[in-house]
Amino acid sequence: MGLKISIPFIDLNAMRLELGGDLESAVARTLDSGWYLLGSELEEFEREFAAHCGTRHCVGVASGLSAIELALRAAGVGPGDEVIVPAYTWVATWLAVTRVGARPVGVDVEESTYNIDSRLIDEAVTERTTAIVPVHLRGEPADMDGIEAVAANHDLLVVEDAAQAHGACHRARPVGAIGDAGAFSFYPTKNLGGIGDGGAVTTDDDELAERVRLLRNYGMRDRYEIEYAGVNSRLAEVQAAALRTALPRLDAWNRARASLAEVYLAAFGGHDSVSVPTVPDWADPVWHLFVVGLPNRDSCARSLAERGIETLVHYPLLPSRSGPYRDDWPPGSFPVAERLASSALSLPLYPQLDSTACELVADAVLASVGSPPSA
Repeated sequence: MGLKISIPFIDLNAMRLELGGDLESAVARTLDSGWYLLGSELEEFEREFAAHCGTRHCVGVASGLSAIELALRAAGVGPGDEVIVPAYTWVATWLAVTRVGARPVGVDVEESTYNIDSRLIDEAVTERTTAIVPVHLRGEPADMDGIEAVAANHDLLVVEDAAQAHGACHRARPVGAIGDAGAFSFYPTKNLGGIGDGGAVTTDDDELAERVRLLRNYGMRDRYEIEYAGVNSRLAEVQAAALRTALPRLDAWNRARASLAEVYLAAFGGHDSVSVPTVPDWADPVWHLFVVGLPNRDSCARSLAERGIETLVHYPLLPSRSGPYRDDWPPGSFPVAERLASSALSLPLYPQLDSTACELVADAVLASVGSPPSA
């Protein structure tokens, strides 16, 4: 079995300890204020995160799913519409489309990046198509040049699902500032995570931002004056305060992730039995996840677990094979995505992890596939 070690997939406590007293002070400040929703902490975080993303507006909401949903609703997407989404993503991308009454139309992905294949989007467009929701999966930007070209040709809305890509850039432009709107998640495991659920919509569109602000709070402009049929989807003050504490560290954390990704890339280089992410020249990823493709994914995961190395699978069940969608998308609808779903394994990677741990993980992976580590 080899030497027993202990490497968690992610260590949220290590991140909390790094924030230390700053996080505790932010939480205490919020509690002492006696104001827990739609207050100054949220306003300041929205201003700070908008500046980080390079957009005029940021609107805090309750989750990443809500961010996509409310951006689509604010833009007028609804029943009878079709929205193009990648086949390989977390189901929230598809559910957001369903929640506005539209139909998600899956498009297969690139094997090299796991992101939507922009070359296939045009053939998926119909007279009902109103929007595209590309996902910057694992922190790697999607091909926004190709996506924006299709969108311009068909006059389609583009809402970027940047839930895993805080700080990533496409041709030096931050994701979330390229399409008509961006949707972020602040789930605790994200590159910028809170101490609970949270999300945000970023945009340069003044009217869209204002509608999202109304929609997140029951559609209410003034107390009891309901302008739209909105929802209750507000980013709590304590979450905004925690995110304000973490935001100044985001760039350094992303650099740490990139350094660890380089350790993995170097370790797996030249080993055909392990496929690694491909990063286009125009992409500056933030490595939310480091995913390898393995012919024996499940047995490898068991082998690593026996060594004390925790891994995860993102995502063994594609959205198209989930209950709400399987009748529309039979097996074989997305051959590349389905192949990736059966082989992808996510390895430990978080800013406080050290390079030696990554080397141990890489050695264990190579041993599990019968490929000896490089000398």
